[in-house]
Amino acid sequence: MVDRTHGRRAVIALGGNAITQPGEEGTVEQDYANLDRSLEGVLDVIERGYELVITHGNGPQVGNQMIRVELAKDEAPVLPLDVMGADIQGGLGYMIERVLRSKLRRRGMVHRVCCMLAMVEVDANDPAFGDPTKFVGPFYTADEVAALREQRGWAMKEDKGRGWRRVVPSPEPKSVIQRQEILTLLEAGTIVISGGGGGIPVARSTGGDLVGVEGVVDKDLASAVMALALGAPELIILTGVERVQIGYGTPEARPLNIVTVAEAREHMAQGHFPAGSMGPKMEAACRFVEGGGSRTLITNVFTLSEALAGTTGTWVTA
Repeated sequence: MVDRTHGRRAVIALGGNAITQPGEEGTVEQDYANLDRSLEGVLDVIERGYELVITHGNGPQVGNQMIRVELAKDEAPVLPLDVMGADIQGGLGYMIERVLRSKLRRRGMVHRVCCMLAMVEVDANDPAFGDPTKFVGPFYTADEVAALREQRGWAMKEDKGRGWRRVVPSPEPKSVIQRQEILTLLEAGTIVISGGGGGIPVARSTGGDLVGVEGVVDKDLASAVMALALGAPELIILTGVERVQIGYGTPEARPLNIVTVAEAREHMAQGHFPAGSMGPKMEAACRFVEGGGSRTLITNVFTLSEALAGTTGTWVTA
């Protein structure tokens, strides 16, 4: 049982817009410029005395990596998806750490910062493996689908009329393999960047060994598992909106300030939070509180300071 005496410990889940903005190419230069802006709020959290673990999305970056691998498949060995995820988790973690160290220095704040790759264990018998739903990688034409299914063994689906893409399983996160190592770093006063993109998905073989799986773990659900494993009372999910709304996009839209898990579950049952947008974030927020966490904040990456001050943001509580 984790000792939950860390009153200022939190996991911050950076949304993809903290790194790559919609409509951007996702160049390294663009990503650094976005991080320079989006990490300002994280600095404010550190100044409030929080012990932090920072997770992050990686969708656009993994997509670009898959394009690179496909273009080079006749010149270099193809990489499995778990290895690509590890590559991107390390690369983005390095970028976040570098920007964060510079910002800490400029504010005269002395903190250790460390990027650590994290594997997230899933169940090898998770039903998701029989029903892959997560779109990954580049688009293909209908004429290419049969060959990809036969030659590569891929599951392929049409993505909303835009073309055909590979789909992979999105199994449920069960545990963080490097939990103890992350705890050791936290207790030494280190800001830890870990679990990017939902972590590297691994499962246990029949002999008990860890093996990589071809799948993608939801970043927000994995962040909730991470926060519970570390005994963090707070989970902070940063996304593209200041507050969660019911009736989003309609004349009846209403922002939520503080909502209980029971109320959030009722809104979810009524279809207010679609699976492709706010659904996973609200699910993660509820699971964290139901699992013993104190509260979850959902807000925009650029309004984090205001949300912590109580002027915006949505808190999910017991």
